[in-house]
Amino acid sequence: MIKNSLEQSIKDTLGALGIEYTDIVLEHPADLKMGDYSTNIAMMLAKNLKKNPKQLAQEIVEVLNTKLPDEAERVEVAGAGFINFYLKKDFFTHSVKAIIRKDNFGNNESLKGKKIMVEYTDPNPFKPVHIGHLMTNAIGESVSRIYEASGADVMRANYQGDVGLHVAKAIYALLKNPNYIKKNVSIKEQAEYIGKAYADGSHAYESAEIKEEIDEINKKIYARSDETINELYDWGFKVTMEAFEELYKVLGSRFDYYFLESKMVSVGESIVRENLGTIFHESDGALVFKGEDYDSRLHTRVFITSKGLPTYETKELGLTLAKFEERKDLNESVVITANEQADYMRVVAKAVSLMYPEYEKKMRHITHGMMRFAVGKMSSRLGNVITGEDLLKNVREGILEKVKERDFSDVEMENVVNAVAVSAIKYSILKQSIGGDIIFDFEKSISFEGDSGPYLQYSYARARSIVEKAQKEGITPNFDNTMDDLTETERMLYRFPEIVERACIEDSSHYIASYLIELARGFNSFYGNNQIVDTKDKTSPYKVALTEAFANVMKRGLYLLGISAPEKM
Repeated sequence: MIKNSLEQSIKDTLGALGIEYTDIVLEHPADLKMGDYSTNIAMMLAKNLKKNPKQLAQEIVEVLNTKLPDEAERVEVAGAGFINFYLKKDFFTHSVKAIIRKDNFGNNESLKGKKIMVEYTDPNPFKPVHIGHLMTNAIGESVSRIYEASGADVMRANYQGDVGLHVAKAIYALLKNPNYIKKNVSIKEQAEYIGKAYADGSHAYESAEIKEEIDEINKKIYARSDETINELYDWGFKVTMEAFEELYKVLGSRFDYYFLESKMVSVGESIVRENLGTIFHESDGALVFKGEDYDSRLHTRVFITSKGLPTYETKELGLTLAKFEERKDLNESVVITANEQADYMRVVAKAVSLMYPEYEKKMRHITHGMMRFAVGKMSSRLGNVITGEDLLKNVREGILEKVKERDFSDVEMENVVNAVAVSAIKYSILKQSIGGDIIFDFEKSISFEGDSGPYLQYSYARARSIVEKAQKEGITPNFDNTMDDLTETERMLYRFPEIVERACIEDSSHYIASYLIELARGFNSFYGNNQIVDTKDKTSPYKVALTEAFANVMKRGLYLLGISAPEKM
């Protein structure tokens, strides 16, 4: 990449000046008039060297001019000591050519040879998929694709709570109200009824008398001791897992490994008891791990209660070990969850590292915030809880209203509406820096203009229609006659590999989302100010090439966000 060449030129220049400094930072100026790259290296060094930043920048530039790579046209000092680089026009032309001729433009090999398991989504059978699961899914799928684009062999994993009180609550309501057991409707509808049963059971659990009954059902589920309960459990588990698969298909996700909580309990419990007295200790009848003994930022967590019941921590411990046992060649295990799980996950990771030090640097936890709603049109089939399906349904309806008059067949309409709805939700999640809460604005999310997923998809579809129109006119991409002035699109397309690399390093898709919006705005401005397809214009073939390059990068970028790119909208 040209960025690497420029960084090396700066290092060589500093070396020639007798200055030792390796932390070179190159950024793209917000204003393209200020160049294609900029560094504040002179300002960073000036204080220690006891020099005026601008004067030092001038000294650096004098030497830099003799060490610039061929792609650079010039370097200048700006402001209080910034050093700005301008690339040659030919560089951008060659970049456009490379983009339309190279498959998977933007890929890199920074993770080549690495085997990474990414765990995400994690919905629980017998419960509706909630909005948090959609967030985890969007982030996990995008991160997985970015790792793959960086050369990694990625395994997608899903951890699901197939036992526990939530199952007992649903089973209780199914036993009390057989109308929830609908076996002659679609899998999706069956799962919705099970979700309603869970909601009823949760409400009923607030009664002390019924709580005791549900707790008894919970014991029977674990023991597999009641034939009627077993039958309901097996049906409900199968239905909800199949419903999840239907949702994953809509979301564009797939999984290689499914880990079940029921299988992890015994694994984790055995590990705790095997290490009792060394890693784990008895406290008031419970078995605990005293995290603060190893790190002041940690605290004591219960792994097995005084009643002998394993906690989430124990199951997570079993899950972690199961992953490394399943794939002994695993280089890294990445888990994506909500922020509220960060504390206990850190404790589990510490316990694992003490027992299995070889895993310490192979475990990584990425956390995200919650989704909150701006004022808007939202409805819920569970009354007070907006599920993931509710959100998708509401967004689909909003999109359908916008495109219902367009010339689509029924199949095309369904595909477009689904694709754009998923885009609206995923982009709203991924455009923000990971870790913080996000505000979901219904109207903005489904807009075909502005900062939205549908806007990106529409920009791609527009570019593809232009290329198709050009083909019908006999105009094919050609680089013999370029435009006199560089466009914003040309000056942004080549940056895509840098963006992908940064997104990989920082585990954050928002860099790609932000880049694509900026790129789309630049292209739509170019489209608005130029007639691209014109048989009388000698630069038309190059404009078509630029349009095709834009479409290629947009499609690839959307893919890395887990968003499809419809050819027609």
